[in-house]
Amino acid sequence: MKETLYGKTLKELQDICFSFNQKKYVAQQLADWLYKKNATDIDSFSNISKDFREKLSLKYIVGLTPYSDVVVSKDGTKKYLFHYADDVFVEAVTIFDKERQTLCISTQAGCRMNCSFCATGKQGLKRNLSTNEILNIFRCIDEFSTIKNIVFMGMGEPLDNWEEVKKVLEILCSDYAYSFSPRRITVSTAGFLPLMQKLLDQTDVNIAISLHNPISEERKNIMPIEKAYPIEKTINLLKQYNWKQQRSLTFEYIVFDKINNQPRHVKRLCQILNGLSCKINLIRFHTIPNSEFKGVDDKEMIAFRDILNKKGILSTIRTSKGEDISAACGLLATDKIKDK
Repeated sequence: MKETLYGKTLKELQDICFSFNQKKYVAQQLADWLYKKNATDIDSFSNISKDFREKLSLKYIVGLTPYSDVVVSKDGTKKYLFHYADDVFVEAVTIFDKERQTLCISTQAGCRMNCSFCATGKQGLKRNLSTNEILNIFRCIDEFSTIKNIVFMGMGEPLDNWEEVKKVLEILCSDYAYSFSPRRITVSTAGFLPLMQKLLDQTDVNIAISLHNPISEERKNIMPIEKAYPIEKTINLLKQYNWKQQRSLTFEYIVFDKINNQPRHVKRLCQILNGLSCKINLIRFHTIPNSEFKGVDDKEMIAFRDILNKKGILSTIRTSKGEDISAACGLLATDKIKDK
């Protein structure tokens, strides 16, 4: 089976060139064709010798995989489905907000975090996605050329697939590829502490923490990761960084009816976030099949937001998008798995 070139870092392309006794500069030419000229086959690399292209084609392909399905919401939100090797399905969502287009991207097929409110978590982890497969989502959606923001908030825990995610971030942000500003990229994590320090030290991207409950004993009931990596330890690590002058820090908070929007939760949020420059992004719950959880109405969302803001915790309500197409992560892929 041939290896894919798309998704290789410049260093990896250099190693390939050296293995064929090519000069170092040829790797930059390959990167130009892959990431700037958007080539789809090796034969189109016209400024590279025919002999090298023929030899390269014996072992490699560009390796782009088109999406297998797409559904469109009445509000313009689009959910894409990609069918990859090992018969796995992964999703991506494009969200349109005025003139800003955001891509929500997946890093794993399934997820082993097993959050009880998440459709992806109920699948379990099928496997990690490769750099090629993650970046392919960005490259192969219809809005590829107009995407302004990328959020790693799709299927999977990005830090549970750190080595591949790190390479994706390099390719997105490097001058040899897409030159994305790190300030336009957000990586979300449930608080996977073993690799969070590397995310903080080796990248300049924005950080989003899936919080959903600030009380440890209650958080354990909905997010098993709390047992191994308590949210308080995550926050203590975050407090070691300067968030006022650097990238942004957001805490994602799905509001569940009578579960995490009570006075005790407000009190605990004030305690653990004290002294940390951040905001809370309140999220309406998108119902998933056979779920015990229920969301709250707009009145309760606004009331909870206003209480937090009065307490000095900057809080906003995320605009709900794509609910008519099951835009919550994992629902479309779960349906396809059931069909199979």
